[in-house]
Amino acid sequence: MRLTLGRLILVFLCAGSGYLISFALLSSPILAFFGSGMGILLAITVLFLERNFWEVPLRTILGAMVGLVLGLITANLFAFIFLLKFFNDPFLGGSIYILINSVLGYLGVSLGWRKGQDFDLSTFKFLPKSSTADQNPKLLDTSVIIDGRIADLGKTGFIEGGFLVPQFILHELQHIADSPDSEKRTRGRRGLEILQQMQRQADPKVTITDQDFPQTDRVDRKLIALAKKLGAKIITNDYNLNKVAELQGVTVLNINQLANALKPVVIPGEVMKVKVIKEGTEPGQGVAYLDDGTMVVIENARRYLGSSVEVSVASILQTTAGKMIFTKLKEEIEI
Repeated sequence: MRLTLGRLILVFLCAGSGYLISFALLSSPILAFFGSGMGILLAITVLFLERNFWEVPLRTILGAMVGLVLGLITANLFAFIFLLKFFNDPFLGGSIYILINSVLGYLGVSLGWRKGQDFDLSTFKFLPKSSTADQNPKLLDTSVIIDGRIADLGKTGFIEGGFLVPQFILHELQHIADSPDSEKRTRGRRGLEILQQMQRQADPKVTITDQDFPQTDRVDRKLIALAKKLGAKIITNDYNLNKVAELQGVTVLNINQLANALKPVVIPGEVMKVKVIKEGTEPGQGVAYLDDGTMVVIENARRYLGSSVEVSVASILQTTAGKMIFTKLKEEIEI
Protein backbone atom coordinates (compact mmCIF):
# COMPACT_ATOMS: atom_id res chain seq x y z
CA MET A 1 0.00 0.00 0.00
CA ARG A 2 1.43 3.37 -1.02
CA LEU A 3 1.59 5.96 1.77
CA THR A 4 0.03 8.98 0.06
CA LEU A 5 -0.38 12.47 1.53
CA GLY A 6 -4.06 11.86 2.27
CA ARG A 7 -3.27 8.69 4.21
CA LEU A 8 -0.54 10.43 6.20
CA ILE A 9 -2.95 13.21 7.12
CA LEU A 10 -5.51 10.60 8.26
CA VAL A 11 -2.90 8.90 10.50
CA PHE A 12 -1.82 12.24 12.08
CA LEU A 13 -5.43 13.35 12.63
CA CYS A 14 -6.38 10.06 14.32
CA ALA A 15 -3.23 10.10 16.47
CA GLY A 16 -3.78 13.75 17.49
CA SER A 17 -7.47 13.25 18.20
CA GLY A 18 -6.74 10.14 20.29
CA TYR A 19 -4.18 12.08 22.32
CA LEU A 20 -6.52 15.05 22.98
CA ILE A 21 -9.50 12.85 23.90
CA SER A 22 -7.40 10.72 26.29
CA PHE A 23 -5.84 13.81 27.87
CA ALA A 24 -9.31 15.34 28.40
CA LEU A 25 -10.61 12.14 30.04
CA LEU A 26 -7.53 11.08 32.04
CA SER A 27 -5.77 14.43 32.60
CA SER A 28 -2.42 12.69 32.21
CA PRO A 29 0.03 13.51 29.37
CA ILE A 30 1.68 10.09 29.72
CA LEU A 31 -1.57 8.12 29.57
CA ALA A 32 -2.70 10.33 26.69
CA PHE A 33 -0.04 8.69 24.51
CA PHE A 34 -2.02 5.47 24.90
CA GLY A 35 -4.96 7.23 23.24
CA SER A 36 -2.63 8.43 20.49
CA GLY A 37 -1.61 4.81 19.84
CA MET A 38 -5.26 3.77 19.68
CA GLY A 39 -5.84 6.54 17.15
CA ILE A 40 -3.00 5.24 14.97
CA LEU A 41 -4.45 1.71 15.24
CA LEU A 42 -7.83 3.07 14.15
CA ALA A 43 -6.22 4.79 11.14
CA ILE A 44 -4.45 1.55 10.14
CA THR A 45 -7.75 -0.33 10.39
CA VAL A 46 -9.47 2.22 8.15
CA LEU A 47 -6.66 2.01 5.57
CA PHE A 48 -6.83 -1.79 5.66
CA LEU A 49 -10.59 -1.67 5.01
CA GLU A 50 -10.04 0.82 2.19
CA ARG A 51 -7.52 -1.46 0.49
CA ASN A 52 -9.62 -4.62 0.77
CA PHE A 53 -12.97 -3.05 -0.09
CA TRP A 54 -11.69 -1.13 -3.13
CA GLU A 55 -12.43 -4.00 -5.53
CA VAL A 56 -15.67 -5.12 -3.83
CA PRO A 57 -18.73 -4.61 -6.07
CA LEU A 58 -21.12 -1.83 -5.04
CA ARG A 59 -24.06 -4.22 -4.71
CA THR A 60 -22.12 -6.34 -2.19
CA ILE A 61 -21.36 -3.27 -0.04
CA LEU A 62 -25.00 -2.14 -0.23
CA GLY A 63 -26.14 -5.63 0.76
CA ALA A 64 -23.84 -5.61 3.81
CA MET A 65 -25.07 -2.15 4.86
CA VAL A 66 -28.73 -3.12 4.50
CA GLY A 67 -28.08 -6.34 6.44
CA LEU A 68 -26.34 -4.42 9.24
CA VAL A 69 -29.21 -1.94 9.59
CA LEU A 70 -31.85 -4.69 9.61
CA GLY A 71 -29.80 -6.74 12.09
CA LEU A 72 -29.47 -3.84 14.53
CA ILE A 73 -33.16 -2.92 14.24
CA THR A 74 -34.12 -6.54 14.96
CA ALA A 75 -31.70 -6.67 17.91
CA ASN A 76 -33.13 -3.52 19.51
CA LEU A 77 -36.75 -4.58 18.99
CA PHE A 78 -36.03 -7.98 20.53
CA ALA A 79 -34.16 -6.42 23.46
CA PHE A 80 -36.82 -3.88 24.34
CA ILE A 81 -39.76 -6.27 23.92
CA PHE A 82 -38.45 -9.40 25.65
CA LEU A 83 -35.47 -8.32 27.76
CA LEU A 84 -36.52 -4.96 29.18
CA LYS A 85 -36.69 -6.33 32.74
CA PHE A 86 -32.96 -7.15 32.70
CA PHE A 87 -32.03 -3.50 32.02
CA ASN A 88 -32.57 -2.59 35.69
CA ASP A 89 -29.12 -4.05 36.32
CA PRO A 90 -26.73 -1.80 34.33
CA PHE A 91 -24.00 -4.42 34.06
CA LEU A 92 -26.22 -7.38 33.12
CA GLY A 93 -28.51 -5.31 30.90
CA GLY A 94 -25.63 -3.61 29.12
CA SER A 95 -23.86 -6.93 28.54
CA ILE A 96 -26.97 -8.57 27.09
CA TYR A 97 -27.69 -5.51 24.96
CA ILE A 98 -24.16 -5.46 23.48
CA LEU A 99 -24.22 -9.23 22.91
CA ILE A 100 -27.54 -9.21 21.05
CA ASN A 101 -26.54 -6.26 18.88
CA SER A 102 -23.17 -7.83 18.08
CA VAL A 103 -24.62 -11.22 17.12
CA LEU A 104 -27.55 -9.96 15.05
CA GLY A 105 -25.44 -7.17 13.53
CA TYR A 106 -22.84 -9.72 12.42
CA LEU A 107 -25.52 -12.03 11.01
CA GLY A 108 -27.04 -9.11 9.12
CA VAL A 109 -23.71 -8.11 7.58
CA SER A 110 -22.84 -11.72 6.72
CA LEU A 111 -26.16 -12.46 5.03
CA GLY A 112 -26.30 -9.09 3.32
CA TRP A 113 -22.75 -9.54 1.99
CA ARG A 114 -23.68 -12.86 0.38
CA LYS A 115 -27.15 -11.96 -0.81
CA GLY A 116 -25.99 -8.59 -2.13
CA GLN A 117 -24.80 -10.41 -5.27
CA ASP A 118 -28.47 -10.84 -6.19
CA PHE A 119 -29.15 -7.09 -6.23
CA ASP A 120 -30.02 -5.60 -9.62
CA LEU A 121 -28.59 -2.09 -9.43
CA SER A 122 -30.11 -1.15 -12.78
CA THR A 123 -33.45 -0.63 -10.97
CA PHE A 124 -31.90 2.19 -8.91
CA LYS A 125 -31.67 5.09 -11.36
CA PHE A 126 -29.72 7.31 -8.96
CA LEU A 127 -26.80 4.87 -8.60
CA PRO A 128 -23.80 5.08 -10.95
CA LYS A 129 -23.75 2.35 -13.56
CA SER A 130 -20.93 -0.16 -13.44
CA SER A 131 -18.81 -0.12 -16.56
CA THR A 132 -18.39 -3.21 -18.72
CA ALA A 133 -14.74 -3.24 -17.70
CA ASP A 134 -15.74 -3.65 -14.05
CA GLN A 135 -18.26 -6.40 -14.85
CA ASN A 136 -15.99 -8.49 -17.10
CA PRO A 137 -12.36 -8.05 -16.02
CA LYS A 138 -9.70 -9.97 -17.95
CA LEU A 139 -6.41 -10.72 -16.20
CA LEU A 140 -3.33 -10.62 -18.43
CA ASP A 141 -0.41 -12.92 -17.68
CA THR A 142 3.25 -12.30 -18.55
CA SER A 143 3.36 -14.55 -21.61
CA VAL A 144 0.40 -12.95 -23.38
CA ILE A 145 1.77 -9.43 -22.80
CA ILE A 146 5.17 -10.36 -24.25
CA ASP A 147 3.44 -12.15 -27.16
CA GLY A 148 1.94 -8.82 -28.22
CA ARG A 149 -1.09 -10.05 -30.15
CA ILE A 150 -3.40 -9.03 -27.31
CA ALA A 151 -2.77 -5.36 -28.15
CA ASP A 152 -4.01 -5.82 -31.72
CA LEU A 153 -6.90 -7.99 -30.52
CA GLY A 154 -7.98 -5.27 -28.09
CA LYS A 155 -8.18 -2.74 -30.93
CA THR A 156 -10.70 -4.89 -32.82
CA GLY A 157 -13.35 -4.52 -30.11
CA PHE A 158 -14.04 -8.27 -29.93
CA ILE A 159 -13.02 -8.46 -26.27
CA GLU A 160 -15.69 -7.15 -23.90
CA GLY A 161 -14.57 -5.57 -20.66
CA GLY A 162 -11.25 -4.16 -19.52
CA PHE A 163 -7.80 -5.61 -18.98
CA LEU A 164 -6.46 -6.01 -15.45
CA VAL A 165 -2.69 -6.28 -14.84
CA PRO A 166 -1.53 -7.13 -11.29
CA GLN A 167 1.58 -5.51 -9.85
CA PHE A 168 3.26 -8.91 -9.49
CA ILE A 169 3.00 -9.37 -13.28
CA LEU A 170 4.70 -6.00 -13.75
CA HIS A 171 7.44 -7.05 -11.34
CA GLU A 172 7.99 -10.26 -13.32
CA LEU A 173 8.19 -8.30 -16.58
CA GLN A 174 10.71 -5.93 -15.01
CA HIS A 175 12.72 -8.89 -13.70
CA ILE A 176 12.82 -10.40 -17.20
CA ALA A 177 13.77 -7.02 -18.70
CA ASP A 178 16.71 -6.78 -16.26
CA SER A 179 17.92 -10.32 -17.00
CA PRO A 180 21.60 -10.77 -17.96
CA ASP A 181 20.41 -13.02 -20.80
CA SER A 182 20.04 -10.82 -23.90
CA GLU A 183 17.12 -12.82 -25.31
CA LYS A 184 15.13 -12.66 -22.06
CA ARG A 185 16.00 -8.97 -21.67
CA THR A 186 14.63 -8.24 -25.16
CA ARG A 187 11.40 -10.14 -24.43
CA GLY A 188 10.89 -8.34 -21.11
CA ARG A 189 11.39 -4.91 -22.66
CA ARG A 190 9.02 -5.82 -25.47
CA GLY A 191 6.38 -6.75 -22.92
CA LEU A 192 6.76 -3.42 -21.08
CA GLU A 193 6.54 -1.48 -24.36
CA ILE A 194 3.40 -3.36 -25.42
CA LEU A 195 1.78 -2.69 -22.05
CA GLN A 196 2.54 1.04 -22.37
CA GLN A 197 1.04 0.99 -25.85
CA MET A 198 -2.13 -0.67 -24.54
CA GLN A 199 -2.45 1.88 -21.72
CA ARG A 200 -2.46 4.70 -24.29
CA GLN A 201 -5.50 3.14 -25.97
CA ALA A 202 -8.84 4.54 -24.85
CA ASP A 203 -10.57 1.18 -25.14
CA PRO A 204 -10.28 -1.41 -23.72
CA LYS A 205 -9.09 0.17 -20.50
CA VAL A 206 -5.96 -1.25 -18.86
CA THR A 207 -6.00 -1.09 -15.05
CA ILE A 208 -3.09 -1.86 -12.72
CA THR A 209 -4.09 -3.51 -9.43
CA ASP A 210 -1.87 -3.86 -6.35
CA GLN A 211 -3.76 -6.86 -4.96
CA ASP A 212 -1.28 -9.55 -4.02
CA PHE A 213 -1.06 -12.92 -2.29
CA PRO A 214 2.20 -12.85 -0.31
CA GLN A 215 1.63 -16.37 1.04
CA THR A 216 2.86 -17.76 -2.30
CA ASP A 217 5.84 -16.85 -4.49
CA ARG A 218 4.51 -18.48 -7.67
CA VAL A 219 3.15 -15.90 -10.10
CA ASP A 220 0.77 -18.41 -11.72
CA ARG A 221 -0.76 -19.27 -8.35
CA LYS A 222 -1.17 -15.59 -7.49
CA LEU A 223 -2.91 -15.01 -10.84
CA ILE A 224 -5.33 -17.90 -10.34
CA ALA A 225 -6.09 -16.79 -6.76
CA LEU A 226 -6.80 -13.24 -7.95
CA ALA A 227 -9.04 -14.52 -10.77
CA LYS A 228 -11.04 -16.52 -8.22
CA LYS A 229 -11.33 -13.54 -5.88
CA LEU A 230 -12.54 -11.14 -8.59
CA GLY A 231 -14.50 -13.64 -10.67
CA ALA A 232 -12.26 -12.69 -13.61
CA LYS A 233 -11.02 -14.57 -16.66
CA ILE A 234 -7.35 -15.10 -17.47
CA ILE A 235 -5.96 -14.33 -20.93
CA THR A 236 -2.83 -16.35 -21.66
CA ASN A 237 -0.99 -18.47 -24.21
CA ASP A 238 0.74 -20.55 -21.52
CA TYR A 239 -0.39 -24.19 -21.90
CA ASN A 240 0.42 -25.19 -18.30
CA LEU A 241 -1.31 -22.16 -16.77
CA ASN A 242 -4.30 -22.86 -18.99
CA LYS A 243 -4.71 -26.41 -17.69
CA VAL A 244 -4.08 -25.60 -14.01
CA ALA A 245 -6.54 -22.70 -14.06
CA GLU A 246 -9.25 -24.78 -15.73
CA LEU A 247 -8.79 -27.53 -13.10
CA GLN A 248 -9.46 -24.91 -10.41
CA GLY A 249 -12.59 -23.62 -12.11
CA VAL A 250 -11.12 -20.41 -13.60
CA THR A 251 -12.15 -19.49 -17.14
CA VAL A 252 -9.17 -19.11 -19.49
CA LEU A 253 -9.02 -17.35 -22.86
CA ASN A 254 -6.07 -18.82 -24.76
CA ILE A 255 -4.69 -16.64 -27.57
CA ASN A 256 -3.17 -19.65 -29.34
CA GLN A 257 -6.50 -21.46 -29.41
CA LEU A 258 -8.16 -18.35 -30.82
CA ALA A 259 -5.48 -18.05 -33.52
CA ASN A 260 -5.95 -21.71 -34.48
CA ALA A 261 -9.72 -21.26 -34.68
CA LEU A 262 -9.31 -18.29 -37.03
CA LYS A 263 -6.97 -20.03 -39.46
CA PRO A 264 -8.41 -20.47 -42.97
CA VAL A 265 -10.39 -23.67 -43.36
CA VAL A 266 -9.11 -26.16 -45.91
CA ILE A 267 -10.89 -29.31 -47.04
CA PRO A 268 -9.59 -32.55 -48.56
CA GLY A 269 -9.20 -32.24 -52.31
CA GLU A 270 -8.55 -28.49 -52.24
CA VAL A 271 -5.64 -27.34 -54.40
CA MET A 272 -3.15 -24.73 -53.17
CA LYS A 273 0.23 -23.38 -54.19
CA VAL A 274 3.02 -23.46 -51.61
CA LYS A 275 6.80 -23.16 -51.47
CA VAL A 276 8.79 -26.14 -50.23
CA ILE A 277 10.98 -24.80 -47.43
CA LYS A 278 12.68 -27.84 -45.95
CA GLU A 279 12.81 -31.62 -45.87
CA GLY A 280 10.25 -33.65 -43.93
CA THR A 281 10.87 -36.32 -41.32
CA GLU A 282 9.96 -39.15 -43.72
CA PRO A 283 12.02 -40.00 -46.82
CA GLY A 284 11.12 -37.84 -49.81
CA GLN A 285 8.82 -35.51 -47.85
CA GLY A 286 8.88 -31.76 -48.23
CA VAL A 287 7.54 -29.17 -45.79
CA ALA A 288 5.92 -25.82 -46.54
CA TYR A 289 4.09 -23.22 -44.43
CA LEU A 290 0.99 -21.17 -45.09
CA ASP A 291 0.93 -17.42 -44.34
CA ASP A 292 -0.63 -18.07 -40.93
CA GLY A 293 2.16 -20.52 -39.98
CA THR A 294 0.24 -23.76 -40.60
CA MET A 295 2.61 -26.60 -41.53
CA VAL A 296 2.01 -28.32 -44.86
CA VAL A 297 3.59 -31.76 -45.33
CA ILE A 298 4.01 -32.77 -48.99
CA GLU A 299 4.70 -36.31 -50.11
CA ASN A 300 7.56 -36.80 -52.61
CA ALA A 301 8.36 -33.07 -52.69
CA ARG A 302 11.94 -33.19 -51.46
CA ARG A 303 13.22 -32.72 -55.02
CA TYR A 304 11.35 -29.39 -55.23
CA LEU A 305 13.19 -27.87 -52.24
CA GLY A 306 13.16 -24.05 -52.64
CA SER A 307 10.52 -24.14 -55.41
CA SER A 308 6.78 -23.47 -55.46
CA VAL A 309 4.47 -26.35 -56.28
CA GLU A 310 0.75 -27.01 -56.54
CA VAL A 311 -0.52 -29.55 -54.01
CA SER A 312 -3.83 -31.23 -53.22
CA VAL A 313 -4.99 -31.59 -49.60
CA ALA A 314 -5.18 -35.23 -48.53
CA SER A 315 -5.97 -34.90 -44.80
CA ILE A 316 -5.84 -32.47 -41.87
CA LEU A 317 -4.51 -33.24 -38.38
CA GLN A 318 -5.45 -30.99 -35.44
CA THR A 319 -2.87 -31.00 -32.62
CA THR A 320 -2.41 -28.93 -29.45
CA ALA A 321 0.29 -26.99 -31.33
CA GLY A 322 -2.00 -26.23 -34.27
CA LYS A 323 -3.06 -27.75 -37.57
CA MET A 324 -0.95 -29.93 -39.86
CA ILE A 325 -2.04 -30.35 -43.48
CA PHE A 326 -0.92 -33.47 -45.36
CA THR A 327 -0.87 -33.07 -49.13
CA LYS A 328 0.18 -34.73 -52.36
CA LEU A 329 1.68 -33.18 -55.46
CA LYS A 330 -1.05 -32.21 -57.91
CA GLU A 331 0.96 -33.52 -60.83
CA GLU A 332 1.08 -37.01 -59.32
CA ILE A 333 -2.69 -37.07 -58.79
CA GLU A 334 -3.36 -36.05 -62.39
CA ILE A 335 -1.17 -38.81 -63.81
